[in-house]
Amino acid sequence: MGPTTFNGIPAHPLIVHAVVVLVPLAALMLVLCAAWPSVMRRMGLALPVLSLAALVTVPLATDAGEWLEERVQESAALERHTEMGENLLPWAVALFVGSALLWLLYRRPWRRGGTGAQHEGEDTAAVPGVALRVAAVVLAVLVATGAVVETYRIGDSGAKAVWEGV
Repeated sequence: MGPTTFNGIPAHPLIVHAVVVLVPLAALMLVLCAAWPSVMRRMGLALPVLSLAALVTVPLATDAGEWLEERVQESAALERHTEMGENLLPWAVALFVGSALLWLLYRRPWRRGGTGAQHEGEDTAAVPGVALRVAAVVLAVLVATGAVVETYRIGDSGAKAVWEGV
C-alpha cells in the first residue's frame, strides 16, 4: 500500500496532482512520437520512462484515496468518484505498453526494401513502414484519448465530491 499521509496531510490530493500532469503528458508524447519519427528519436527512452512514471502514480493515488475515503463523510458523489477511480489503471497500463512498444518499434532495424519508409532527411534504418506507422498513430490516439478523458472524468467527479454544497 502506498503512502497515506505526507507531513500530516492526506496524500491523495497531492499524488493526484502528479497523475493529472503525468498521464496527459505521457498521452500527448505518445501521440507525438507515433506521428513524427523525429520526435520519437529525440525522446528515445524518455517516452516509456514517462509513461511508467504515470503508471506508478495511478495505484498510489488510488490506494491513498481508499485510505482517505474511510476517514471522510460518505456521499453518493464520493462513492461515484471512488468507483470511477478504478477505471484509470487500465488506461495507464495501455499508455505504458503502447509507449514501450513504440520505443521498441523504432529501435528495430528496418530494411530499405519493402518495409522501410524513406523520407528526406530520415534514417531509413530506424523508420518502420507506412502501414505500421499509421496503425501506431491510430492506436496511440485511441489510447491517449481514453486516458485523458478518463483522467478528466475522475478528477471532475473528485472535485464535485469535495466542493459541491460547500
